[in-house]
Amino acid sequence: MPVTVIAVGKMGDMYAQAAQQYVTRLQPYDKVRVVEVPDQREPDKPVPALMERAMDKEGQAILSHIKPQDHVIALCIEGRCMHSPGFARRMGELRDAGKTVVFVIGGSLGLHEQVLKRADQTLSLSDMTFPHQLARVMLLEQIYRAYKILAGERYHK
Repeated sequence: MPVTVIAVGKMGDMYAQAAQQYVTRLQPYDKVRVVEVPDQREPDKPVPALMERAMDKEGQAILSHIKPQDHVIALCIEGRCMHSPGFARRMGELRDAGKTVVFVIGGSLGLHEQVLKRADQTLSLSDMTFPHQLARVMLLEQIYRAYKILAGERYHK
């Protein structure tokens, strides 16, 4: 089951190294790719129209990488929290159904409503808020953990 992570913005070196470590660890299990789309500069003043325009541009960039048959999981605070075994089960169901899974992580402004409407499901990593760069690393780690659980290999604690 190919997995794509579409994320808004570039990562700092520390986060990029951590993310790449999980992408490398995932290679024996499946093809995982990370697509970065440019982030739009957050307006100096929180003017709703400017924020909406920036989110719309980010949303269009995200949607341009999604195919109609993809199963899209958007990460957002309103999403469903799952424990690791439940997440692994869901990944197994999608794999067994032959789905291509696309995870979407927004930038500092969040995800545009068009992206959320396209999502087949939403996921929250926690009730807490994390920097989107850290969320990308956490998501890749959870995908890796899910594959280890599905393979019956030791990792999950």
